[in-house]
Amino acid sequence: MSAGEVRIRPVTGIPEIGDGDPLGAMIAESAGDLVDGDVVVISQKVVSKAEGRTRRLSSVIPRGEASKLARILGKEPNLVQLILEESAQVVRAERGVLIVETRHGLVCANAGIDSSNVGDPQSVLLLPEDPDASARRLRAEIGDAAGARIGVVIADSFGRAWRIGQAEVAIGCAGLVPIDDWRGREDATGRELMATQIAIADEAAAAADLVRDKAAAVPAVVVGGLGRWVTEEDGPGAATIRRPREDDLFR
Repeated sequence: MSAGEVRIRPVTGIPEIGDGDPLGAMIAESAGDLVDGDVVVISQKVVSKAEGRTRRLSSVIPRGEASKLARILGKEPNLVQLILEESAQVVRAERGVLIVETRHGLVCANAGIDSSNVGDPQSVLLLPEDPDASARRLRAEIGDAAGARIGVVIADSFGRAWRIGQAEVAIGCAGLVPIDDWRGREDATGRELMATQIAIADEAAAAADLVRDKAAAVPAVVVGGLGRWVTEEDGPGAATIRRPREDDLFR
C-alpha cells in the first residue's frame, strides 16, 4: 500500500452476537490477516449486544416527566423513560425529536437507544456503559489474537444539526489518535493554522461505513493505511472528541 492510500474491507462471516459472546476473538478470527497499523472499526450495536445492553421496554415503568414528554413528542412512554434514565440532560424536545446529553457526554437523539436489527420487536439496545473501555478491551483481544498493533474504533450513526443524513462517528476508540491537532502548523503557503483539528477517529468510522450495507449485518470493518495515527498505548479515547459544554455555542 502506497503512502497516503487507505483501503477498507468488511469483516464477514461473523454470526449473530449475543450476551457474553467473545466478540474480540470472533472478529480476529473472521478478519483474516491483520497487520500493524490496521484500524478495526466495530459497530456499536454488536458491542452492546455482547455486553448485554439489551432492554425489554415492558420492563421499564414510565414516570411523570417521561409520560409528559411522550405525549408532546408522540413517543412510547416506556422508551422515553429509558432515554431519560440514560441521559444527564435533555437538550431539546420538539417536533418529535428528543435530543439529550447521555451519561457518557454524547449529545444525540434518544440517548443512542436503537431498535433496528435487535430481533425482538419489544426490545431495544442501549449504548455500551463505557465505549472507550470497550474499545480498549477489544483492542487487546483482537491485537493479541492477531499478533498485530492495531487501533479500534467503536462507531455509531449520528444525525447532524446542519446537514441532512446520518454519518458514523467514533463513540469509543483505543490505540488511535482521535484528533490530529494542526494548530500552530503551517499550511502550504506558510500561513499558520489557528483552528484546524482533524477528527481522525470520526473519519475512520465514516470511511468504514462505505463498505457496509445496513441490511447486511456486517459488524466490523478493517481500515488500512492509518498507521501513522495508530499508537502503542491505548491513548485518551473518543472522550477527547466531545466538545466541552463551555465551548458549545448551541446550548
